[in-house]
Amino acid sequence: MANPMKVPFLDLVTPHKELEDELLAVVKKTFSNAGFIGGPMVEEFEREFARFCDTEFCVGVNSGTDALRFAFMAAGIERGDIVITVPHTFIATTEAISQAGAMIAFVDIHEKNYTLDPEKLREYIEKNCDFDTKTGKLIERGSKRKVAAIVPVHLYGQMADMDPIMDLAAKYNLVVIEDACQAHGAEYFSTKSNTWKKAGSIGKAAAFSFYPGKNLGACGEGGAITTNDEVMAQSMKMIRDHGQAKKYYHDIEGYNGRLDSIQAGWLSVKLRHLAKWNEARRTLAHRYHELLSEMQDAVVVPQEAAWTKSVYHLYVVRVQDREALQADLAEAGIGTGIHYPIPLHLQKAYEHLGYKRGAFPITERVAAEIVSLPMFPQLNHRQQELVANKVREFLDVYVAATR
Repeated sequence: MANPMKVPFLDLVTPHKELEDELLAVVKKTFSNAGFIGGPMVEEFEREFARFCDTEFCVGVNSGTDALRFAFMAAGIERGDIVITVPHTFIATTEAISQAGAMIAFVDIHEKNYTLDPEKLREYIEKNCDFDTKTGKLIERGSKRKVAAIVPVHLYGQMADMDPIMDLAAKYNLVVIEDACQAHGAEYFSTKSNTWKKAGSIGKAAAFSFYPGKNLGACGEGGAITTNDEVMAQSMKMIRDHGQAKKYYHDIEGYNGRLDSIQAGWLSVKLRHLAKWNEARRTLAHRYHELLSEMQDAVVVPQEAAWTKSVYHLYVVRVQDREALQADLAEAGIGTGIHYPIPLHLQKAYEHLGYKRGAFPITERVAAEIVSLPMFPQLNHRQQELVANKVREFLDVYVAATR
């Protein structure tokens, strides 16, 4: 008999129904004053989100991709500069690098947390680059190009190991731009400062996405940049608005990358619930850990490093035959996802970079095994138990077959 219970991969309906009155009040307010672009609601959200991230400034923009691109531009990344990041991320990370005129260099991830491995970053710098002490520039030996920045990606809700990354950046005069598009509210314990720090508060600047499925999602597109640099914040405000210092006075060429006021208002409403939602995600993640613990030889559950508090944007496990697992779960009415099946260095879009299969073995191994299970704050215990039971049933059969 087919199981009547369905478990969606993501539930975007329930939270919006719960907040319907507050969200519609934002729409009515906007209709009454016709302030559709920018204005007080955007400024209010910027203040609130900066406070949430423990930063001085926040600049609301059209998307997480724009947030990264504008941050690179405002940080002084120049055409032809090299920006280091990981091949295990969504393509928006690298699109923003290219669109800012910079060149992409990849460094592999750490197998336990799927974020930039500081040791591999060190290896890349020491093996491939020379530091010019006179100019203070790090030069890639092969291309003779300047290495200008590092983009650690806080993936699946967990932050990269920032202390050693920041140490390397300081040693070689590199700018650090955090890709925090999946890490709203995540924290990192800095042993250097002996304190917990929020995602978005450590680097020169950080980019956030408010795509609807994110922990803090808009009802459409949206993004933001956080920073403690006032000059950089002012520059990004100009870049997002056609380079205007004030209306019709264009100091530079910019972009149309503004945040809509309705989106900002909705984000302000949701921001008040984000800490509660994040805590619910953490509780669900730990329960998944327990439910799947007896199958630890057949499934790798997310490993939360001691120096981070993940907000579990996604709950990503690793299994040997993820396509078969997905098919089995789909037959039971359980939604899943893959984030991300093809590493960026093997994408057709980046053939010109010259990377071959085997260049980043950990990323390639992880990409072949990952599958994301249902994860959202409103996931109930019955649904979660069904997911875990079906995963265990599949793995029991799979393990028996492989033996």
